[in-house]
Amino acid sequence: MDTPNPLTDEELAEIEELAGAATPGPWHVRQLDDGFAMSLVAISTVPDTGAGERWPDFDHHQIVAATLVQQPRYVDVVDERWDENANFIANARQDIPRLITEIRRLRRLLEAQDQKPEEG
Repeated sequence: MDTPNPLTDEELAEIEELAGAATPGPWHVRQLDDGFAMSLVAISTVPDTGAGERWPDFDHHQIVAATLVQQPRYVDVVDERWDENANFIANARQDIPRLITEIRRLRRLLEAQDQKPEEG
């Protein structure tokens, strides 16, 4: 795997802006089911109840994204990783801001270390 170029401060700020503009979190994976969106795997602003609600028994305003809608075959991926993709998307809402904070913290530590006089 090639080593990518380090993120610039501007790129990090762009990623932070994208995260800040997204629907507030936390996000959750929900397994829903109905005659319009059979076996719906969705990313939602509320946790899954385990009941596999059918529309209109869930509020569509809570849905941020979907990784599987089987009937009609509307949202689907050939590798069948809709659950894994949903978990990644849902966790990215919390993880990306944390990663940005950690990158900035580590950069500050490196800067402080670089500014210390060398012992010798």
